[in-house]
Amino acid sequence: MSVLNKHISITKEVTTLDDLDFNFLKKKGLEHIEELGGSIWTDYNSHDPGITILEMLCYAITDLGMRINLPIENLLSSQDPLKNINQQFYKASEILPTKSVTALDYRKLLIDIDGVKNCWPRKYKKEVHVDCKNNLLSYNKNDFNSIPESKKKKFNLKGLYHLVVDFESDDLNEIETVSKEIKKRYHANRNICEDLITIEKVKTQPISICADIEVETTADEEYIHAQIVYEINNYFVNNVHFYSIKQMLDKGFVSTEIFDGPILENGFIDIEELKNSELKDQVRLSDIINIIMDIPGVKVIKDISMGNCDDENISQSIICIDDDTKPLLCKKSVINYNKDVLPLSLNKDKVDEYLAQFEALEEVAKDNASKNKELDIPQGIFSEPGAYTTMQNDFPDTYGISSSGLSGNPTIQRKSQAKQLKGFLLFFDQMLASYFKHLEKMNEILAVNGELTKTFFTQSVQDIKGFSELVNNYDESNNDALAEELFEKLDNNIERRNEVLDHLIARFAERFTEYTFVMKSLYGTSADEIVLRNKENFLKDYKEISSARGNAFNYYKQSPSNLWDTDNVSGVQKRIARLLGVSDYTRRNLTSSFVEIYTLINSDGCEVYRWRIRNLENRIVLSATEEYHDNYLATRELYFAVLQIIQTSSYKVEKAFEEGIGSDTIIDNFRIHQSPSGKYSFDIINPEIEDINDSDYIIAKRFTYFNTQEEIKEAILSIIDFMKYDFTEEGIFLVEHMLLRPDVTQSDVNQNHFMPICTDECTSCEPLDPYSYRVSIIIPGYTFRFYNTDFRNYMEKIIRQEIPAHILAKICWVGYRKGEVNNAENDLLKFEKAYKKYLLKKTHLEQEQPEPELQNIIESISSVSNVYPTGRLFDCEDEVEELSGKVILGKTNLGSL
Repeated sequence: MSVLNKHISITKEVTTLDDLDFNFLKKKGLEHIEELGGSIWTDYNSHDPGITILEMLCYAITDLGMRINLPIENLLSSQDPLKNINQQFYKASEILPTKSVTALDYRKLLIDIDGVKNCWPRKYKKEVHVDCKNNLLSYNKNDFNSIPESKKKKFNLKGLYHLVVDFESDDLNEIETVSKEIKKRYHANRNICEDLITIEKVKTQPISICADIEVETTADEEYIHAQIVYEINNYFVNNVHFYSIKQMLDKGFVSTEIFDGPILENGFIDIEELKNSELKDQVRLSDIINIIMDIPGVKVIKDISMGNCDDENISQSIICIDDDTKPLLCKKSVINYNKDVLPLSLNKDKVDEYLAQFEALEEVAKDNASKNKELDIPQGIFSEPGAYTTMQNDFPDTYGISSSGLSGNPTIQRKSQAKQLKGFLLFFDQMLASYFKHLEKMNEILAVNGELTKTFFTQSVQDIKGFSELVNNYDESNNDALAEELFEKLDNNIERRNEVLDHLIARFAERFTEYTFVMKSLYGTSADEIVLRNKENFLKDYKEISSARGNAFNYYKQSPSNLWDTDNVSGVQKRIARLLGVSDYTRRNLTSSFVEIYTLINSDGCEVYRWRIRNLENRIVLSATEEYHDNYLATRELYFAVLQIIQTSSYKVEKAFEEGIGSDTIIDNFRIHQSPSGKYSFDIINPEIEDINDSDYIIAKRFTYFNTQEEIKEAILSIIDFMKYDFTEEGIFLVEHMLLRPDVTQSDVNQNHFMPICTDECTSCEPLDPYSYRVSIIIPGYTFRFYNTDFRNYMEKIIRQEIPAHILAKICWVGYRKGEVNNAENDLLKFEKAYKKYLLKKTHLEQEQPEPELQNIIESISSVSNVYPTGRLFDCEDEVEELSGKVILGKTNLGSL
């Protein structure tokens, strides 16, 4: 009875190495010959010309197989420095580290600052009191004394931190300088919905140690004393050391462990060493005895005692240490040394010199660690994997097809037969040349930062005597042109490039499958090219969007240019944008759109919509050709026109003008028209419609005439570049509620400066806390994709998947383009103005808040209204009626909320 195997797996060993086995290949070839021509070909001995050809092909395949099995670093190497292996892969230091996430990560990050010995983040406790009767918040519980206890609650703000720092210097000016650097580095690496409130110098608790120690007669007592002082201080607070990449590997760490966490300037930190450097809560005399006895040269401890520095009781075995305090060796400590019965006196200068040497050795080790932080990518030997020459020159001379040609005085028939065989073998030569060329191009095809647009390659076959007599119009000097001619009908480069990118993306455990389906529902067959461009952008930015996915934006001490019209946004915004194909994630005025959708009254007295697009210079570059009955249909047609422009090849435009154009010339999705006066204009056409008289054939026009072909060519190339690189309406705002808290260092603040809450008299509406780990995500609800219900559902799903699990997001689809409604009714426009003013004021403050700006941004966020597509009920009797704009059960909101 068969047993069902529940453990199904795919073996990693998929290669059979059959491509290297000449006998196997010949055997398979003979099997095919027997199957295809067994009835007319029975002589399979080695002397048969057909078998000789088979053997030559088998040898060529083994050559290809041998090259395929070269070390991967050899296959990916290149003579072109712009295509070498370092450009194809992310280095370990680029792809493995992450921005700071845990407390240990932040300790690493801040200990890396010169002037910081160690640091310990602590929760900053701030209690907020709730008046459930009036829905009010306050830091001062006395504000609600008149409220019954049953109507009061309280909560602690979460995500706020206090930092205890062990500074290297006690100089107040240096401490202030280092503290500023700590704030600067923290805010550049701040976690979303978290903040640093205060920095405090670690308190000290001096410990007095008195001991009588006998050392070996040959020992250096000053060196031993320096070692004891050094080791006791290290016991009080364990030193954190920096290591080079080699030292970390020698310690047994693997690369994923070494590069875990933030990348540091001074090397790497052993995570276990960092954990052991927490502040002690007690000091044990037994530990100090063990430390002293472990030092070479110490013979015996005759007497030892320990106590607090100013305490008369110095015979304690355990001393408790206060919170956020480090023990310190008291200056009153006395350690005497002797050799046998002879007491020793120490040379203090010599002791200080030894201590300075220990510190200097640490600095040298730190400097060495900072210079050795990279894992080198293995460098291969370039072996020209694509080099191919015809196999015809390897045939015996009797065939007359090698470089020696036919011997003697061959007849015309014999010459013809040789040429015929050459032509027959050229087919196989060209196939093999293409295979070898593909192998050569693998370093570009699989490069993470690759910019290839083609996926089929070939090369001209070299070294065939009398080649020009075999083939006409064969471009031996231009491999790209040859590939285009041979593979033009086969090369579905968009589909194949998508497959390659899917492979690369899967290596990072990412996927675009569901996104592709959603885009196909919006754009149909045109979706593949859009998704391809999205995948390329995703891979190019992957270093940042993977390592900084939990980071917030830097609001602290920033210039205006780094707060607005800037890419200084949270890591999760960047990641969501790249996963959703949002090309521009910068913080900017989204309502100031390139698009203008306006209304007018048609001849029937009905309100209709038209659209136009302006460029960066605010000039109209494209306009609608018809009128639409609702905003969504106008927007859909607008984006369809934009898509046709983006899909037009600039190369084809250049080539068409070089060859010459006339009236009604079509270049991809552009139609160029020449007026009777000789001036030029262009239309955007629907490539799916062949009838030029169809009203849907022209989907957009440029209502500008150009005097020359050069002018219209530049206009077409300019609009293609504009649509590809500048045009967008999409964007995302993410507001951290924690940044909107009133000053937590104060107890009395204006109650109007708190965010509104819903308490329902303390019976529901949990959680009460409107600040801790809460964000509002503001999205323009009027763009083509963001207006679509299915895409909104998908986008909300991605947002909730990608935002850290402990953070609650409120997602709002709001607003209109500037000018479409009255400014006072445009929630998005009001939000943009309030948010910009708030950020520009807040950046220069520490814990204080700019009061009027704070109140405005809170009111703006609290009052935004979601805008949903409106629609009409579907007419069940009209079988040809379209679903767009119709009300569908479970998928449509009635009216605007």
